[in-house]
Amino acid sequence: MAKESMKAREVKRQKMVKKYADKREALKEAGDWEALQKLPKNSSPVRLHNRCKLTGRPKGYMRQFGLSRVMFREMANKGLIPGVKKASW
Repeated sequence: MAKESMKAREVKRQKMVKKYADKREALKEAGDWEALQKLPKNSSPVRLHNRCKLTGRPKGYMRQFGLSRVMFREMANKGLIPGVKKASW
């Protein structure tokens, strides 16, 4: 499980990216790189991390499912993910 503080930090970054998205796009189109550089660093979408929706784990993330590999395996073994069969885990 990820720390609550780490999850909160990610939520804060997501809000900031959403808040400055239009402004960043306008500055990029205008070519005003100095003004773009003065925006907060966390307003860049590059600084976002993908995290498991259930545990908040940042590593082993599977985009198609929005889960970490650990939670994917547990859910697949329980039969909660349709169309997934156990091969040779």
